[in-house]
Amino acid sequence: MTADDATTWLDGFMPYAIARGDIAGAVVTVVKDGQILVRRGYGVSDVAKQTPVDPDRTLFRMASVSKLMTWTAVMQLVEAGKLDLDADINQYLDFKVPERGLPITLRQLMTHTGGFEANIKYMWTSEAVAEAGDIELGPYLKRRVPAQIFAPGTVPAYSNYGTSLAGYIVERVSGQPFAEYVEQHIFVPLQMQHASFRQPLPPALRALVTQGYALGSGKPRAFEVTPSAPAGALSATGSDMARFMIAHLSAAGGHDTAILNAATSQLMLTPQTRFAPPLNTMALGFYEIDVNGQRVVSHAGDTFSFHSQLFLFRDHDVGLFVSLNSAGADGITGPIRRELLENFADRYFPAAAPAAAPVVDAVLAKQQARLLAAPSYLDSRRAETGIGRTGILTQTRLEAVDDGSLRLPRLKQPNGRPTTFKPVAPWLWQATNSELRLAAILKDGKPVGFAVDSSSPFNVFLRAEGYRSALWLKPVLTAAVTVLALSALAWPIAAFVRRRHGRVLGWPRSALLAYRLSRVACWFLLLVPAAALAVMAWASADFARLDDRLDPAIIALGIASVIAIVGGIGSTAWNLLQTFRAGRGWLARLWAVLLLIAACVLAYVLVLMGLADFALNY
Repeated sequence: MTADDATTWLDGFMPYAIARGDIAGAVVTVVKDGQILVRRGYGVSDVAKQTPVDPDRTLFRMASVSKLMTWTAVMQLVEAGKLDLDADINQYLDFKVPERGLPITLRQLMTHTGGFEANIKYMWTSEAVAEAGDIELGPYLKRRVPAQIFAPGTVPAYSNYGTSLAGYIVERVSGQPFAEYVEQHIFVPLQMQHASFRQPLPPALRALVTQGYALGSGKPRAFEVTPSAPAGALSATGSDMARFMIAHLSAAGGHDTAILNAATSQLMLTPQTRFAPPLNTMALGFYEIDVNGQRVVSHAGDTFSFHSQLFLFRDHDVGLFVSLNSAGADGITGPIRRELLENFADRYFPAAAPAAAPVVDAVLAKQQARLLAAPSYLDSRRAETGIGRTGILTQTRLEAVDDGSLRLPRLKQPNGRPTTFKPVAPWLWQATNSELRLAAILKDGKPVGFAVDSSSPFNVFLRAEGYRSALWLKPVLTAAVTVLALSALAWPIAAFVRRRHGRVLGWPRSALLAYRLSRVACWFLLLVPAAALAVMAWASADFARLDDRLDPAIIALGIASVIAIVGGIGSTAWNLLQTFRAGRGWLARLWAVLLLIAACVLAYVLVLMGLADFALNY
């Protein structure tokens, strides 16, 4: 590995990758043996002005790569004897975080096993809100305490809130605002002169931040501000991130550095959790992402526009960092980062020898694939409060293939096709086009979930509980929506036909009223979830919209949901009663029964979606 060779290789890989993905610009840095080997900018930081990316001056938003600064700050205070990784975090806070059976510790926060749900409100906001001073860390954390959906230490569930708690603990124990602490104890010692957690950024740095894009061919997006600052607010250049990598690699290599002692680094890089052996583990903040037999620790970060990742080849004193300023087409940024890592490793750290093809029991592999495959897995990182549950119907599918392979549609290859995993050992599968592995999570010898190397240290997929499993819920819901939609549409059509032919319904008045009310209820039952999904789609296009301004809509949806549930079940039940009393034919009676069942099903789904919760902290 030389500067010339790495530059030539990157200049062949990156321009093609960003052009293929419709990405405006990128930065890549490579460090080796304590020096910056390569610093390269690709594409532009401003499409309209055609400003080239400068690795020394163009700031990128680091998103969750920011967490590595927070975890480094925590370990500095552990090193100084001011923090205990295994103490109850409530002893460091000025408010109480609820506990579920056991106290939460810093070690659990650093391994994402605090058990918190992943709330979406105020995940991102605008610079105007930041300028108004409404994102101060302490008040934000006190107002937005999420529910604890897992007992501490039992399930990995990636948590921005947990990381921000750790940042607030740094703030309280050090006596300095978090951004100021990081500046003085990390940025200044490492001469990271173009790095900051401040929101809004100081004017001199704000002028250097690249624009962010959905597509490089589209319009720029607004600057993304996160109230959960320690979890994702860092802005920095590629060269500054190179200096950060050098410091961590030096400490990992046994040298005391300006930010961490070697012994502290060894503790920080010690594996902590393994929920799906033999997949990668979570260390303290870093997570393993081994490739070609090399020990690699990493952290990725994603906003809407920015997508970054840092890789440290621990045994070779080599680091690789990449950041992209566009989401790109079809979720391409994840595959690009994975390809960059694997191709880089193949070039400079190739596997010693091709591994012998594993001997697999074909019958056992097919049996285990069938047992693990299901259409109803839930990501451990999820919201469980209020309208945050609207995604309950988009559960993860894992499909069994005839030869014992498993197909994971949500994990796309660079060509956009689902990733297929071939069996390589009992309860273990490997991707056909990469080193990614998929493993079952077993309880009492039975599969209860699965994990994938790309996220297994901090996220897993667990079987949905029976009461909300897509296995039965989707077909039943489809049938219910069909019945309600047919009834709703047939009502005005039948009325038009009767009027055209001069006919009237000769039913008793009560039966006629029940019929009409039940049809109104059909429309209402269908419109409420449609309106909720429309609100969430609109808000999800820009998460800065998910703030208190949306509260009136949430309350209105709650009121509408209660009316739809009570009115829908009540009116269709009354319609069924009146249909029988009026002596109508068997077909009308059957349809009235189906209509009541359909109303009950959709009412149940409204409850599952959290629309009737009236929860404003979701």
